Amino acid sequence: MPRLAVVAAGAMGSAVAKRLVSFGCTVYTNLDGRSEATRKRAQDAGMINVSINELVLKSDWILSILPPRDAVSFAEKIQDAAAKHGSAFPSPRTFVDCNAVNPETVKRIAALFAGTSVKFVDAGIIGGPPKGNYDPTFYASAEDGKMLDEFTALSNYGLKVSPLKGEGVGVGDASALKMSYAGITKGTTGLYTTMVLAAHASSPATADALMRELHMSQPVLLNRLVEAVPPMLPKAYRWIGEMEEIADFVGGGEGDVYRGIAKVYERIEKSIAGDEVDVATLRKFVEKAKKLD
Repeated sequence: MPRLAVVAAGAMGSAVAKRLVSFGCTVYTNLDGRSEATRKRAQDAGMINVSINELVLKSDWILSILPPRDAVSFAEKIQDAAAKHGSAFPSPRTFVDCNAVNPETVKRIAALFAGTSVKFVDAGIIGGPPKGNYDPTFYASAEDGKMLDEFTALSNYGLKVSPLKGEGVGVGDASALKMSYAGITKGTTGLYTTMVLAAHASSPATADALMRELHMSQPVLLNRLVEAVPPMLPKAYRWIGEMEEIADFVGGGEGDVYRGIAKVYERIEKSIAGDEVDVATLRKFVEKAKKLD
């Protein structure tokens, strides 16, 4: 059975680990410096806490599922640990970057393992944490077609893997897909948030009129707003870095759109940690919109 490491044991990582464990896999993690809540998630998922050194020695696959800002530093830790053992591994290890980082960042991570015994797969997760009969899709690309096929075979153990194949496909393409998808979905959620707060800043009556007009002329957009904004609120802090990665992916002046949306999510994060005025405004708008006939 595959032996995998999943770092970290956040909402996504622990749910992915639990799915793998349910299929009989052994799943390691590292909980150094993590909170009690994270440790509880890891325990509930059946994850085994080991040191980074043990994690590298024991795992066939190392899945990095982290906030974007931590992706490079974690890969460096794995590279350092792997370098200590050289070619002493009984079988090849594969590092799979599953983070919301732009193609240039993922290529920088892949370069850390170039010329080492550790293989590399670029993966982008689209969807929420596994739950019940639902699984997110791990879109994957790699320079090594055989390694990509082996990662795809983990679909037999609970992962839903969709390989990207075709002319010119390699490391960076799965991340580009993730950036493009999140730029549309989380980008539009940021736009909804921006304009509701701007309308309300003009006056509550303006926000109410906006809601009624959307209900009459753009009901699909209003429904999407109602569905997307509430679950965004507790995740906003994680989406700041993701929007910054998307900004770099888009590049040029156009990328500034996403730097602006990152500021919106930063504002929501501060509201949650502070007076919650913006959060209350958004929740009130959503609740009123739900009651429209």
